[in-house]
Amino acid sequence: MSETIIPSDIVDEMRDSYMDYAMSVIVGRALPDVRDGLKPVHRRVLYSMHDQGNEYNKAYRKSARVVGEVIGKYHPHGDSAVYDTIVRMTQPFSMRYQLVDGQGNFGSVDGDSPAAMRYTEVRMQRLAQELLLDLDKDTVDFQPNYDESQEEPVVLPSRIPNLLANGSTGIAVGMACNIPPHNLRELMNALLYYIDHRHQADISELMEHLPGPDFPTGGTILGRQG
Repeated sequence: MSETIIPSDIVDEMRDSYMDYAMSVIVGRALPDVRDGLKPVHRRVLYSMHDQGNEYNKAYRKSARVVGEVIGKYHPHGDSAVYDTIVRMTQPFSMRYQLVDGQGNFGSVDGDSPAAMRYTEVRMQRLAQELLLDLDKDTVDFQPNYDESQEEPVVLPSRIPNLLANGSTGIAVGMACNIPPHNLRELMNALLYYIDHRHQADISELMEHLPGPDFPTGGTILGRQG
């Protein structure tokens, strides 16, 4: 067996290869898209459930079936990562506005583990439908999936500012995000005010409508540093 050894400068190799890796983590895994507030795995879960007709007004389906569809068509990674994502989207203590409606044991705020995916059942929350409305009207671009056998949306045509409503936390390569959730009613009032006063609205005026975060478990914010 012949071997080919290609000499390469380690500085150039690190610059090229590590940059490719960093961009893959930033864009494809760890940080949300500002347009729909979702990371790729969350987007793929919701799109797959939508594609299966697993909507809020339909019967629940086994979580294992949903996980299988997601990893088989759109997200070629471990099933546990996809199920953990689904579990978190059902938990009222993790999400300010849940995107998945779960039936069964999905853990507790005290740290109890959820039941295995073969036991639990899920369907989309009604609010999640607002992220997917008009998807069939060419509102967003689609891209090939990992093996080019299916197409998936680049971003969802969200009608709600999900990134600010639910917040997001992620650590990528060279950057991270930590965005708190907010009250949807306050958020919409702030956005309406900004639309009407976009040229003169400042932070203090917007904060009259959106005074601070709204955590799913409540809490008191002490100070404004950090």
